[in-house]
Amino acid sequence: MKVLALLSFLPLAFAAPAEVDKRAGPTVVAPSPQATVAGKSLLNVESFNGIPFAQPPTGSLRLKPPQPLTSALGNVDGTKIPKACPQFFFSIDGSNFPTNVLGQILNLPILQVATNAGEDCLTINVQRPAGTKPDAKLPVLFWIFGGGFELGSTQMYDGTSLVRESVENGKPIIFVAVNYRVGGFGFLPGKEILQDGSSNLGLLDQRRGLEWVAENIAAFGGDPDKVTIWGESAGSISVLDQMAMYDGDNTYKGKPLFRGAMMNSGSIVPAAPVDGTKGQTVYNMVVEKAGCSSSPDTLACLRSVSYTTYLNAVNSVPGLLSYSSVSLSYLPRPDGKILTASPDALVAAGKYAKVPFIVGDQEDEGTLFGLFTPNLTTTADVTDYLATVFFPDAPKTTLASLVASYSTITEYGSPFRTSLLNNWYPQFKRVSALIGDITFTLTRRIFLETAQAVNPDVPSWSYLSVYNYGTPILGTFHGSDILQVFNGILPNNARASIRGYYYSFIHDLDPNKGSNLPEWPRWSTSQELMTFGANSNSLQKDDFRPAPYNVLKTNINNFYI
Repeated sequence: MKVLALLSFLPLAFAAPAEVDKRAGPTVVAPSPQATVAGKSLLNVESFNGIPFAQPPTGSLRLKPPQPLTSALGNVDGTKIPKACPQFFFSIDGSNFPTNVLGQILNLPILQVATNAGEDCLTINVQRPAGTKPDAKLPVLFWIFGGGFELGSTQMYDGTSLVRESVENGKPIIFVAVNYRVGGFGFLPGKEILQDGSSNLGLLDQRRGLEWVAENIAAFGGDPDKVTIWGESAGSISVLDQMAMYDGDNTYKGKPLFRGAMMNSGSIVPAAPVDGTKGQTVYNMVVEKAGCSSSPDTLACLRSVSYTTYLNAVNSVPGLLSYSSVSLSYLPRPDGKILTASPDALVAAGKYAKVPFIVGDQEDEGTLFGLFTPNLTTTADVTDYLATVFFPDAPKTTLASLVASYSTITEYGSPFRTSLLNNWYPQFKRVSALIGDITFTLTRRIFLETAQAVNPDVPSWSYLSVYNYGTPILGTFHGSDILQVFNGILPNNARASIRGYYYSFIHDLDPNKGSNLPEWPRWSTSQELMTFGANSNSLQKDDFRPAPYNVLKTNINNFYI
């Protein structure tokens, strides 16, 4: 779920490739399935890319759960750029600035990775400090990328700087990134999908990647008992879903697949069932576009059509860069098995993995998505928008109450703390605040409060990032942590302190242990957020916007996407 964060990759994408070390690259023999993986060494980090972890989900395996590999892989060239899973292409409203520009840029092949994408994409990347021995038992950071469950791939996320800095901090880690199916390849809903047992395939891909780590990471010098899962945006939502899958059973062959979790911008997303009204509408649209409406078995037809036909069909529904915004066509939905209920209900019932976690947000999560609704000029327009696009089953009075709780744009408008400034159109700041709170910021607080009530002994920490305060229109926008935290573009306080806390958490499940940073109190102790600024950090109470929060928490069952 990011737009401008992706734009920043353009200069990097066109830059000349760094020179790889001339000496022979490292080689690792992975045991299950047997594979001799050749890697490359760069800047004191060894990388092994594109290692298959499941059978190609092609042909009859399209729209099927990932199947384990059953035979040895032999030699695997881990020096190349891995293939991306099929990506979502965006329709563009040519008359709507600035969203038309954003759409055109996101559709560029260099960002859509269209020249290197396809269904045979279930691979994993491993990066480690140069010279790591098989008995090193380094803790593992397992990365799940974001992209609105519509786009993204491991080739967009190089963990070199994270690994290098972990060594410099005296807390070396192994970085693992997993490819998973997105869009209509990984999250197609509908009753036909449910009956076939083929829902939430992207989550199953992620889980299969974790199983590969359990079986193979020791050969790379990692400790399978010290895995922390981490994600941003849709990846962060996926982290929570991995905690909630199978009612909280995160074990494989009798051992937990992960022991800690870190969530950047995303936690619980209340969702309607996979075979609900919205899900079925999406499925029917895809079937019609694929030319399968007259088939006696529409799902079999979808599996049989050409790759291009199916890609165009699944990309014909409303996407993230549209008026529908984060009311997503594709996302994890309850199916009675993988997710037995909506994630908010699972957390309330204590049906999730009880592991220590960090969860936090950017201050202005909604501004990117507020750009797409310039026709909203009154609060009544905003209420109607929520009723038609987001929550058609919610009482109109409840939605009106939520909108009214954002009483003034000076206090409740995003970018926050900017008074009357940055109001791109009459309701921009109100819509941006609403979308950000519903999808990320206030649902984060609901998650924390609920988790604390049902599992008070499980430690948690929370944060708010404000390091882009003052950026016109956008503020500290959704996805800007990819630049600051993941890529470490700016060598400032935010990068150093967030990474420092994270390395400590990965090693010891406590961001304070050995970090040499100011004490970050547990959220359960004081309900305080660590506020990360560009030049300094501070603590603040997690009690802002109480009126919207009370409406959301009291009526959570009405806010299912």
